[in-house]
Amino acid sequence: MIPTDATTAPATRPVRAQQPADRFGWWWAIGRRKTSTARVRVKPGKGEMQVNDRPFESFFVLERDRKNIMAVLERTGMKGAIDVKATCAGGGVTGQAGAVLLGLARAVMAYDPNQEPVLREQGMLTRDARKVERKKYGQAGARRRFQFSKR
Repeated sequence: MIPTDATTAPATRPVRAQQPADRFGWWWAIGRRKTSTARVRVKPGKGEMQVNDRPFESFFVLERDRKNIMAVLERTGMKGAIDVKATCAGGGVTGQAGAVLLGLARAVMAYDPNQEPVLREQGMLTRDARKVERKKYGQAGARRRFQFSKR
């Protein structure tokens, strides 16, 4: 029989210790999406964001991508409180935006581990494992076949 009184179950999650920053004061994390990879680092600052040494707004021109990435900082209450630098490689615009989002969420969690429940609840710490299916031999594409002729 399982006891049901409140004394056996912990009321709140234990506070996790913050990971140490590197010697320059940055917290690092890596995010991946499709074939894109993003190395993201954060540190306390004025809220400046750069991607590949360019301003955040000029790198991600689609409003959708900017909103998705900024949602990490808004939901955790760190907008304007930390500086973000990201380096993207591979893939296209959507893949790189997804990689930066995951990397930023992981870096924020490394900076402040108490933000994990908020990030996990929003699904920002979940790696999207979908990739393009490879083309098969004897077919026109991954699943498309060549036209079949009986005669």
